[in-house]
Amino acid sequence: MIALLLFGGFALFLVLGVPVAFGIALASLGAIVYQGYPMALFGQRLFTSVDSFPLMAIPLFMLAGSLMGHGGITRRIINLALALVGNIRGSLAHVVATSGVIMGGVSGSGVADVAALGSVMIPEMKKRNYDAGFSAALVASSGSLALILPPSIAIIIYGVSNQASIGDLFLAAIAPGIVIGLGFALYSYFFALRHGYPTEGRVSGAEKWRRFKEASWALMMPVIIIGGIRMGVFTPTEGGAVVAVYAFLVGLFVYKEFTLADIPKICMEAAIATAVIAAIIAATSLFGWLLTNARLPQTIAGAILGLTENKILLLLLINVMLLIVGMFLDSGPAILLMTPILGPVAAHLGVDPVQFGLIMVINLTIGLLTPPVGTALYLASSISGVPVMKLSRAMLPFIAIMLATLALVTYVPGFTSWAISK
Repeated sequence: MIALLLFGGFALFLVLGVPVAFGIALASLGAIVYQGYPMALFGQRLFTSVDSFPLMAIPLFMLAGSLMGHGGITRRIINLALALVGNIRGSLAHVVATSGVIMGGVSGSGVADVAALGSVMIPEMKKRNYDAGFSAALVASSGSLALILPPSIAIIIYGVSNQASIGDLFLAAIAPGIVIGLGFALYSYFFALRHGYPTEGRVSGAEKWRRFKEASWALMMPVIIIGGIRMGVFTPTEGGAVVAVYAFLVGLFVYKEFTLADIPKICMEAAIATAVIAAIIAATSLFGWLLTNARLPQTIAGAILGLTENKILLLLLINVMLLIVGMFLDSGPAILLMTPILGPVAAHLGVDPVQFGLIMVINLTIGLLTPPVGTALYLASSISGVPVMKLSRAMLPFIAIMLATLALVTYVPGFTSWAISK
């Protein structure tokens, strides 16, 4: 009955258009009343769920991303990408794919990268008569890579919820992110050949070096994050603080794209984005506690394991479940809701928490690109003016590339296990 109250109430609030965090919290409140728990439990569990040192990494990385976003990073990364791939057929498409990989190592937010890439690249691609559906699908897919590549906010949330090493997760995420980006570039090349899209011209070695130097301050961010965490210089949370200070100094004194007068606005932007995530974390943690208290995760895990002993089929079933969940929930609430349920199943199958984390995050990244709640899909549609149904069809080859990489992560443990601390 408790499961029906929680999931039924949540579904009802979603249908009514209540924001996800409030819908989860209200469904949980109903379950608390039904179970006869003291009302003080509601506020107590909401507070304690976000009273976490590792979760402090989220506002710090959000602040760093906001500082770099206002600091001209998008333009410099795009200029560097254009210098590197400008002589390849359909070079603007390659710029989008390359920029998505580079920017993914900076912002941590897929939706923010889709907005930044789309606002700059879609108008340029339209001028050169690129297919509108292809352009919007490429921007949405490439921008979404920030959900996979470090410092991904989704990875931080998963690491905290499943007690997995965030440093190992960051390092393990690099290979899948780059493979997906290369897949996008390869598809774009053949698409450009078929449609006769132009090149943007070769750039001299001196100009490439100049653009690289301009972008190098931004490119150092993922190096600082991953290198510092892996070498034990700082924790992921401390790394967020280091990178935020670094982004402030670069934006103010090197790129000089903002002034001290802009800092309150930048901080407010990061605070609002963080508050949305924190509200979801608090609500879903309470929701998860109620599920665990009712032993629902153990029941579901037992039911899944009772279906078959075949590890390949069970992993396929987990992927299908996550793909479906990703169609209806954003990555944060989906991770917090599904980790307690599927984490024990993955552990029983001998899947390392780092490998399972990448399986979960890639599935939920695909969810950003699929209706009915694909945030990146709708954002790209809004920027480009391409109807959602047409854009969904154009998205299929990019989703296929991500599914192929997901299969590699799922069934080839060595693809991620090399990054795990021994």
